[in-house]
Amino acid sequence: MKWAGSGWACAVIMAVASFSATPAGAQELSEKATRTFMEYAWTLTPERFTRPNGETILIDKTKRDEVMVPLDVAREVIRAGRLSAHAQVCGLAQEQGDNHSSLMRRQSQSKKWSPQQMVYINQLHLTVVMLLTGRIKLVEKADDVKGDAKEVVVAEEAQKAAQTCTAEQKEKVKELIAAYVKSGPALASSAAPAATGTTPAAQTK
Repeated sequence: MKWAGSGWACAVIMAVASFSATPAGAQELSEKATRTFMEYAWTLTPERFTRPNGETILIDKTKRDEVMVPLDVAREVIRAGRLSAHAQVCGLAQEQGDNHSSLMRRQSQSKKWSPQQMVYINQLHLTVVMLLTGRIKLVEKADDVKGDAKEVVVAEEAQKAAQTCTAEQKEKVKELIAAYVKSGPALASSAAPAATGTTPAAQTK
C-alpha cells in the first residue's frame, strides 16, 4: 500500500523522533501526525478478524468512513499506544498488557463502537507500538507520478530499532500506566498472561 506525499510520512517520523525524548507521550500530536497514524493503521487492518472465541468480524475496506473513529478518540488510542511502546522497550510486559487492556475495556464499555471499529482501535494501538519500537518502517517506493510514495512494511527482527530504557524512565512508565489503569474500569483478573496488543491482527481467509 502506497501513500503519496512525503509530508505525511514526515509528520509520523517527527512523532517517532520524540518517542525517546519523552517517556510517556506527554506531547500532543498534531492533527496531521494523528491522521497519518490512522491511515497507516487502516492500511494494516485486516478484512477478516477472528476473536479468541472464534467469532469472525468482517471489515469492508471499501467503507473506510464507517470504520474510522473520531480524531479525539484516535489521539487517546495513540497516547495509550505510546505508553505501551515505552513499556515494551522497558521490559514491562505486565504493565504493557494492563495498559492495552484498560484502553480496550474503556472503548468497549463506552458502547459507541461497532465490532469493526473495535478491531480498528486495536489495530491503531498495535500500529503505534510497532512503529515506535521499530517493527514497522516506512520504505521509499518509486511512484509513477511524484516519486515520493511511502510503503509501510513490517521490519525484520534484525532491523528493529535499538532502544534503551533507564531505571528512571522505567519507573516513570510504571507510574503513568498505573495511573492510567486506575482511572479506567477495573480489569478482569486472570491467571493467563495479559494481552499486550502487539501481535498483528489475526486474519482468516
